[in-house]
Amino acid sequence: PSAEMITLMWSFIVSIYSIGGLLGSSSAGYLSVRFGRKKAMLFANIPALLGAALMGFSRLCGSFEMIIAGRLFSGVCGGKFAFLPVYVGEISPKKLRGFINVTSSVFLALGKTVARILGLRELLGSQSLWPMLMASCGFPALVQLVALPFFPESPPYLLVQKGDQEGCKKAIRQLWGEGQHQGEIDDIMKEKATMKNTKILSVLELVREPAFRWQLYMIVILTATIQLCGINAV
Repeated sequence: PSAEMITLMWSFIVSIYSIGGLLGSSSAGYLSVRFGRKKAMLFANIPALLGAALMGFSRLCGSFEMIIAGRLFSGVCGGKFAFLPVYVGEISPKKLRGFINVTSSVFLALGKTVARILGLRELLGSQSLWPMLMASCGFPALVQLVALPFFPESPPYLLVQKGDQEGCKKAIRQLWGEGQHQGEIDDIMKEKATMKNTKILSVLELVREPAFRWQLYMIVILTATIQLCGINAV
């Protein structure tokens, strides 16, 4: 193929991750409510492992289409993990919730840094090792797939969505240890009572709602300007 075609092909391989992210994030909310935070996160590891396998064996099979499919599945996984901060926040004690929520962004940046280092030609970015580099994204998914079943479900999800008060108490004790946690349970009950009187808006209804217009402008501007920082180019 010509140099222009090769450039187009690799540009498509890079950008299709975002398409997968859009597909994954569009179903993240439904899955987290339908199956629970923990099970939804477990399901999200399946496209991650599938994508890693496709990219890892692409050179052996002589197929660049496998890289494209692998990048798409990796994007789907990345989009579905939009509910990861939700789970992390819900299993954290109230006094540590803000700090714990920030760790998601910290480890996201750390992961990008580690990937950048591993991609150096002196490490895994060489001509012989690049399939291993592309397949390495499956390692965190494999670790989570093994470790996550030992974690309890989100206490607010059990109480608010499922109405399982005993399951909620058991999850809280497993997460925070034995002790008096009635205050946290009362806070979750207040949240449940508030949600009964709150209408969940669709994306279209949110855009049309004048009361949220300025908040929406602010979020769009912040999200758009983040793209100008250069991280996507890296």
